[in-house]
Amino acid sequence: MMLRRFVLLLPALLAACAPLPSGQGRGALWQPSPNFDQRRPNFVILHQTTNDNVGQALATLTNPQRRVSAHYLIGRDGAVMQLVDEAARAWHAGESRWGGMSDLNSASIGIELDNTGAEEFAEPQILALLALLDELRTRHAIPAANYLAHGDVAPTRKVDPSRRFPWRRLAAQGFGLWCDAPPPAAPAGFDAQLGLQALGYDVAVPAAARAAFRRHFLAQDGETELAPEEQALLHCLLQQTLRPQARGPAAAAALE
Repeated sequence: MMLRRFVLLLPALLAACAPLPSGQGRGALWQPSPNFDQRRPNFVILHQTTNDNVGQALATLTNPQRRVSAHYLIGRDGAVMQLVDEAARAWHAGESRWGGMSDLNSASIGIELDNTGAEEFAEPQILALLALLDELRTRHAIPAANYLAHGDVAPTRKVDPSRRFPWRRLAAQGFGLWCDAPPPAAPAGFDAQLGLQALGYDVAVPAAARAAFRRHFLAQDGETELAPEEQALLHCLLQQTLRPQARGPAAAAALE
């Protein structure tokens, strides 16, 4: 009889000794449901390490005292290292904003490219990046418009990747927006600051937003007001965001 009681109590005893699942409320009874999904990233944020070599970058990204990480690190030779699971939240974007989102870390995959910021990006590195981006697009259905620079989402703090980064080449493969020059003139009365905000930039510091825009889409530096030809480019990019493939499969299906 005592043995039978012990057998009946064993599951409860084991449950009491087992560690609680991550994120369980205090005092809550754990009753697992099969009805859930993993959180799916919807953005890719590209960075440059500003280090002299990939070893230095790896040491920084894996140092618990530095509290900075990325999901992937790509060396100049094209070697790809994964540092954080894609389903987890890496610490790469910091204080950031794009559109109505104010925490890009929670919705993005961060990729660090080993580059000092004063050099061209190596061909093996770009080829490896394109291959990785293709995998990420397949796994997570990331919209074309959501491949961004660290400098895009944190324009007052960051300027990476540099203006040497080949955004046009990525966009040709569906990773980012692009308009070939010269686009048609922007309509009369076009407000460039509202246009930058509509594209996604945080315009709290307008000069920083303009500089980030130029760095990404014109491979130039500068914080001055956008010239007419630059406004035309901005307007063209806004038109690109209206395409279903730029916004992702859900938007495309809604328009079919």
